Amino acid sequence: MSTVALAPTLRQRVVGFVVLTKPRIIELLLVTTVPTQIVAARGIPPFATMFFTVVGGTLAAGGAHAVNMYVDRDIDALMGRTQNRPLVTGVVKPNEALVFAVFLEIAAFALLWSTINLISAVLAFVAFLWYVFVYTLWLKRTTTRNIVIGGVAGAIPVLIGWTSVTGHLAWPPIILFAVIVYWTPPHFWALAMKYRDEYSAAHVPMLPSVSGYHTTTVRIIGYTIVLWALTLVFGPVADMGIIYMAAAVVLGAVFLWYALQLKQTESPKVAMRMFGYSIMYISLLFGAMVVDQLVRWGH
Repeated sequence: MSTVALAPTLRQRVVGFVVLTKPRIIELLLVTTVPTQIVAARGIPPFATMFFTVVGGTLAAGGAHAVNMYVDRDIDALMGRTQNRPLVTGVVKPNEALVFAVFLEIAAFALLWSTINLISAVLAFVAFLWYVFVYTLWLKRTTTRNIVIGGVAGAIPVLIGWTSVTGHLAWPPIILFAVIVYWTPPHFWALAMKYRDEYSAAHVPMLPSVSGYHTTTVRIIGYTIVLWALTLVFGPVADMGIIYMAAAVVLGAVFLWYALQLKQTESPKVAMRMFGYSIMYISLLFGAMVVDQLVRWGH
């Protein structure tokens, strides 16, 4: 069990507020945002556009994650992997976290509206509302479809990236949105397989806890196949080149191989290897978009 910090130092407090924003998840969100901007611009967009979109997106996601920790502090206290979060240890008080989150969201909306455009600011706020009200407050504790529907929030940054450059939506970002939506369940269910017992103890109906490994691995394969297909469809729709297409084929094949291995073994160790690859997968896929565009358009 974690210990409550009776008198946290200033450094512990600062680190605690940073941890509230879930920086590692924000990194993944930015990995999808900036490459989408480059695809939309057919090259490197203005630095100010990238900078303010990244800062605004970071603030918006950080605020959503802080509210998530505020709401889930009872669950976090029951799970080994989350027992050291700042609201559990007492480094940050619940009311402080909530005020901090609201401040971040207001700052994010104001920054994106004033420096980028209104549609990007609205999309960031929609992501916040979806993550907090649809996923955290409703789905997470009530259904095994929690991460499937809740994953919409994590897919919105690609829409923000596109609209920050073009000012409107189009089919390419919508397909990328679907890519992230279908990537999220295999990514998260693999992690949830390792922590199945902890989710059960906390009464959180993650798929592996409720339906077992067999059902989870079958669904992982299904979502991975659709994900792979979507990445291939994105190529011609977004007029991508051979570099991206080759990467999408190879990376998707490896992802499916991991999924099949997981189905065969139903092993938490294999699940964690797949989880690790899923992070690499999304980084390499969007990285291939950048290389493809920069090579193709000569920027």
